[in-house]
Amino acid sequence: MVRPFGVKRGNKKRKEKYDEHTEEGEQEQEPQPKQLKTDDVSREEEAGNQEKQSEEAEDDVVHQLEGIPLGPVQSQGSERVGVTFVLERASLEVAKVGKTYQILNSDDHTNFLKRNGRNPADYRPDIVHQALLSILDSPLNKAGKVRAVYVRTEKGVLFEVKPHVRIPRTYKRFAGIMLQLLQKLSITAAGKREKLLRVIKNPVTQYLPVNARRIGFSHSSEKLVEMQDYVAAIGDDTPLVFVVGAMAHGKIETEYTDDFLSISNYPLSAACCINIICDAVRKHLKFI
Repeated sequence: MVRPFGVKRGNKKRKEKYDEHTEEGEQEQEPQPKQLKTDDVSREEEAGNQEKQSEEAEDDVVHQLEGIPLGPVQSQGSERVGVTFVLERASLEVAKVGKTYQILNSDDHTNFLKRNGRNPADYRPDIVHQALLSILDSPLNKAGKVRAVYVRTEKGVLFEVKPHVRIPRTYKRFAGIMLQLLQKLSITAAGKREKLLRVIKNPVTQYLPVNARRIGFSHSSEKLVEMQDYVAAIGDDTPLVFVVGAMAHGKIETEYTDDFLSISNYPLSAACCINIICDAVRKHLKFI
């Protein structure tokens, strides 16, 4: 005999199974609005917290320039007691040696300089390096009494160095920074618009304080003085500008100096001269 209802029974079972699967799939695909909302809120809160943390970190961290570590910016103190340094005739000349541009110096480029008919003894960029270290590392600068530092090269290029910059200790890194400065004309701290070192227009007199006493130094000067007594005689109301030569031989010849002094019976390096000047001003201002 034929069983006419066998097929229908099988179809009912399959249909019921299919309906069960579809119901389970629909239950799995149901949206969960509450969970999405909480996730969105938590993500927004995390993003806000990260932004706040990044802003706080930017305020606390001192931005550093690649190759130049920066010290914290000190208070400049009273305007009337600030001093300014000008380093004249610095040997910072860029030339293409081989396939790269370099700052010429007497140790590494002796043969190159002789082939071009130049005296290697005149190429001493280490002198301005030591002079800048003496100024920026002095207690006078750390107390915020140095207003500005200007450097003019033998070629007449004038650039400014901010007092709160910490110049690299090694000459190799310093030469790299000077090469970058003379090629790009400025160096800016990471994350800031402030230019730490920048090439500026001549003459330097337009950047000096008004009514300042501009003092030059040379061993050949006939006016031999005790630096501390000389500073004390000027008074606190007169800004001081010290002009020091950063070359190996010779003397500075500037038209803007008011006085020309010798502070020792012996020839002194630029760094030693700057140390005597800074110590004299520090003692006059009576701080340690």
